[in-house]
Amino acid sequence: MSIVVNIYYKGENGSAAKFAEEMISSGTVDAIRNEKGNIRYEYFLPMNDPDTVLLIDAWENQEAIDLHHASPMMKTITELREKYDLHMKVERYVSEDDIPESDKSFIRK
Repeated sequence: MSIVVNIYYKGENGSAAKFAEEMISSGTVDAIRNEKGNIRYEYFLPMNDPDTVLLIDAWENQEAIDLHHASPMMKTITELREKYDLHMKVERYVSEDDIPESDKSFIRK
């Protein structure tokens, strides 16, 4: 089981994309990806909303998320959110370990 957190960052005039770009260029994204328990940390741009960036953030368990939230990187992330005046919508999902057989026939590999 893992925990997937979708964070929708919303700003104006491309500020969400600039935030993601600075997170990447500053090395913060690489540092987060190297944290113990991180499975995925990746930004996406929704085609129908240029003022939003979606972060898909996946962790092995809640303990890994708690350690991430206690890390010095959270100060950097918080400062950048403020710099770009971003607002957030958050969704959390707990993944199943196995894909049901009934779903596998719909997956093209």
